[in-house]
Amino acid sequence: MKEKARQARAENRIIGLVPTMGALHDGHASLIARAKRECSPVIASIFVNPKQFGPSEDFAKYPRSFETDCEKLRQAGVDALLAPEAAEVYPKGFSTYVHVEGLSEKLEGRSRPGHFRGVSTVVLKLLEIVQPHRAYFGRKDAQQARLITHMARDLNLDSEIVVCPIVREPDGLALSSRNAYLNREERKAATVLVGALQAAKQELGAGHRDALHLASTLRRKLDSEPLAAVDYAAVVDAESFEPVVRVSCACYVLLAVFIGKTRLIDNLYVEPKAPGSDELVFHL
Repeated sequence: MKEKARQARAENRIIGLVPTMGALHDGHASLIARAKRECSPVIASIFVNPKQFGPSEDFAKYPRSFETDCEKLRQAGVDALLAPEAAEVYPKGFSTYVHVEGLSEKLEGRSRPGHFRGVSTVVLKLLEIVQPHRAYFGRKDAQQARLITHMARDLNLDSEIVVCPIVREPDGLALSSRNAYLNREERKAATVLVGALQAAKQELGAGHRDALHLASTLRRKLDSEPLAAVDYAAVVDAESFEPVVRVSCACYVLLAVFIGKTRLIDNLYVEPKAPGSDELVFHL
């Protein structure tokens, strides 16, 4: 892979990387399509990273469909696939990790200790192996995307981190490989996440800017679904991921909710229409 990347750079080609953990869906397809418009070659990776799963999490049962994924990548026109074994990524004696202070401890990091250390380490390794000009990530994992962007800046990486919109099912559920865990009843209940975000959007559209008021709206909607158990529902600054008192800058409305035993995340990105404007633009 490193040799192919060197050759592409020597030919002044724009390399795009789409990192995945497999179990590909239309969200991944949207990242590949964006990369295809902007880059050639486009490289995808499939690696279920053991370092980002906690001991009680779903590493062993995480959806794996390698042959199907390979065919999807061929049909999408991906130029190369990087699919290493864990022993290649983490050889015997591996002991070097990347930790992004501050961002790694909040929200997802608090709920999943060690998760972001595993994420930042493997992403840095992929960026070093492929040396892409651009690497594409989905906004559904908003904190992850922010952490990777911050890491790339801090470490002076050559790769531009491109964050792409959330892709949703017709009923609004954000696409996720973990949606495969949901049974029929849980799948129907899972739409409460986007319903809560839509309720927050309506409140913001009506002029409510108080974060506590918005959090209360989120909780009421989520608590209306018997199968939902809230991990967190928060309104945070889009850069620092610190809680805000009032929505007056770019913010995320973030959700992490258990539907049965399946943990799902989703978000609404909110930003002023213009600097100093009280009018907001919504990205759901």
